[in-house]
Amino acid sequence: MCHCYESLPESTVHAIWECVAAQDVWTGSSINLQKLFDVDFELFLVQSWLIWNQRNKVVHGGQMMDPRCLNKRALDYLNECKNSQVQLAAIPATAPARISWKPPPPSVYKLNFDAAIFSNLNCSGFGAIIRNEEGEVMAKMSVKGPWVHNSAKAEALTCRRAVQFSIEAGFSRLVIKGDNALVMNAISCSTKNNSLLGHIFEDIQHLVCGLQHASISCIKRSGNMVAHCLARHARSINDEMYWMEDSPPPAVDALYQDILHINQ
Repeated sequence: MCHCYESLPESTVHAIWECVAAQDVWTGSSINLQKLFDVDFELFLVQSWLIWNQRNKVVHGGQMMDPRCLNKRALDYLNECKNSQVQLAAIPATAPARISWKPPPPSVYKLNFDAAIFSNLNCSGFGAIIRNEEGEVMAKMSVKGPWVHNSAKAEALTCRRAVQFSIEAGFSRLVIKGDNALVMNAISCSTKNNSLLGHIFEDIQHLVCGLQHASISCIKRSGNMVAHCLARHARSINDEMYWMEDSPPPAVDALYQDILHINQ
């Protein structure tokens, strides 16, 4: 039975439309119930929700509100919603800036390196690329490495191998970039590292000291995609691959993207 007027049977239509309490609300509404336009229909939905909400309050022991208050509340809800939509529309959507590869200074070469871990193959992958101030590829490598349990060790091993590779290839003026902040900070730090990877960091620092010029810093993954592709490629090779002054097939697309954004 109706919780507002117990002499009538309860139903959804009755609660929202036929009940005397609901009719009192609709009578005081500004909606033209004979012909609903879009704006009126929005208000109709809000008022229906408020009528239903009031019915639930009465069921649980609450008091009925004055119909005029419900009509005012419906208009306030609708206006608040529309104002919020206008404010959101006024805020321009901005896409996150792409961090692209940047060329090194003249007469200096940039070494980008990255690592990958292949748990299903029990191995890792080392990738590295050296480019000049024009973005031209000077040398690159893709090497299958040992199984490691964490990315920091994989990145440290890759960095050591990449710097060795650069020196062996004849490059002594390097900007060294990797995307693991822990590793890059450890390499750049002048104090002794007592972690389990400390001996690897010391090896890298010793190699870097032999360079004529070196700067070390961290870069986001989006600026390190070529090295990332070369590291991922290591899963499909038996041991190691090296390219000199040639675009490595596994990273052609990533190289193209770097060239497109090189002046941005």
